[in-house]
Amino acid sequence: MPNATLRDVARRAGVSYQTVSRVINNHANVADETRQRILETIDELDYHPNKAARSLAARHSQTLALITFGLDFYGPAQMVVNIERAARNAGYDLIFSNVASNVTSTSASVKSIHAAINSIRRWQVDGILMITPILEMNYDTIAKQGKSENIPIVQINGPLGAQTPSVVVEQRAGSRMITQHLIDLGHRRIAEICGPQTWFDALERHESWKATLNAARLDTGASVEGDWTAQSGYLAAKQLLGSDFSALVVGNDQMALGAMRALREVGLRVPEDVSVVGFDDIAESSFFEPPLTTIRQDFAALGKRGIETLIERIVNPGLALQQQVIYPELVLRASTAPPRK
Repeated sequence: MPNATLRDVARRAGVSYQTVSRVINNHANVADETRQRILETIDELDYHPNKAARSLAARHSQTLALITFGLDFYGPAQMVVNIERAARNAGYDLIFSNVASNVTSTSASVKSIHAAINSIRRWQVDGILMITPILEMNYDTIAKQGKSENIPIVQINGPLGAQTPSVVVEQRAGSRMITQHLIDLGHRRIAEICGPQTWFDALERHESWKATLNAARLDTGASVEGDWTAQSGYLAAKQLLGSDFSALVVGNDQMALGAMRALREVGLRVPEDVSVVGFDDIAESSFFEPPLTTIRQDFAALGKRGIETLIERIVNPGLALQQQVIYPELVLRASTAPPRK
């Protein structure tokens, strides 16, 4: 039926239009059998509720915004997919804006993120979820501005202990586990390829790598900074080849892939000559040659938790500030072994 109305659905399903409205708005006081019949009728008639009218009455747009940074360099699609799914299941549309990483100017990246925020505010969204983990961002100011405009803002993977609503992975714990694993295998000369030190995640992993070596009374090995890409891992490993190391801690799995190729090209075997570890546990890491020992971040849970937290703050604006911490997991595969004697 073209341009079916709410009353058309009610008539076909044999219920009042008020009952159809309750189903559309997810009210609980509708019998399961009745709810199912109404939903089937909505599908049959291809009925689309007048969202603008509903939003005007509720003073909500039923739309959320997701702002990400640097997905061209980093960012598992799994997290974004789960964010979109969680938003849709909760009855919200999602506007998505990715700010490209500017590797030569962090200040330019910050300006681009602020421009994205200002642009999205014009859409009258109910809340904003941000995955923009760079150090120069003033998240406290952004969150306060959002609060003054009744637009809750939640940060994914901001700094641990931040005074803004956020959901984070304990990056230091992950780096400590992966470095300690190499120490426990007997490695004493452990080099590193770190991620860009303008990112929270990369900086925390790097600092934890150093702290774990220091706690074991081991010298800090050589370290080269990459930009999350496999190519940067390859080039960084080439640069490290003049150093003395039996194990290599790499800031993410993509850079580890590039590093392993560089090692193979000069005849070094993984793990017989050099053990290599990564971080993230991307889907491909178990198919590396050899399969990669890494740290698993539950990106699905991270995205879902981020949306749930944002919606909680939309529904209950007076909620106290809260940072939720998700702990990563060590995944052991074939890229690590005890050092050769």
